[in-house]
Amino acid sequence: MTAPAAHPLVAAYLEQREDLARFCRARLGGASGDVDDVLQDVYLKVSALDPDPPPDNPRAFLFRLTSNLLMDRWRSSQRAANRDTQWRQVNHEVGAAEDLDAGPSAEAVVAGRERLARLVAALDTLPPKTQTIFRLHKFDGVSYADIAAQLGVSRSSVEKHMMDALRVLSRKVQP
Repeated sequence: MTAPAAHPLVAAYLEQREDLARFCRARLGGASGDVDDVLQDVYLKVSALDPDPPPDNPRAFLFRLTSNLLMDRWRSSQRAANRDTQWRQVNHEVGAAEDLDAGPSAEAVVAGRERLARLVAALDTLPPKTQTIFRLHKFDGVSYADIAAQLGVSRSSVEKHMMDALRVLSRKVQP
């Protein structure tokens, strides 16, 4: 590899690359893929800099830049670890030696689907006006007062229809 003569920092980078690699390995513990990534980041930053005016001490500049990039990577990994830990605490249960998924089991999902099917079947047995009131309130979130105004009935009538619906559904949906 030859450096463009117009950019003194690129030339200094190419001369110091092995020393920079040793510097990175000493701080990263020998992960060669990470070392190569850091060196590539250094090269990209150096090649994007304006060559004028060149730094007084290009070697010191390159080592400081490399050190800063290593620190940025370390901070980023710490943030990622903290974020993952917080997410795991909120979304997982921890068993004896491993994370447990807090989601429902396959049996619970099947039981829930069967209960929903019973609910839909029981809902279909209700009188049409009771079905409409139940759907408006429970599925669409419409208040009793708004349902009463929309259907032209009293609020107490809406309450009675809801009580009838809930009584029938709870009786037919329970296993």
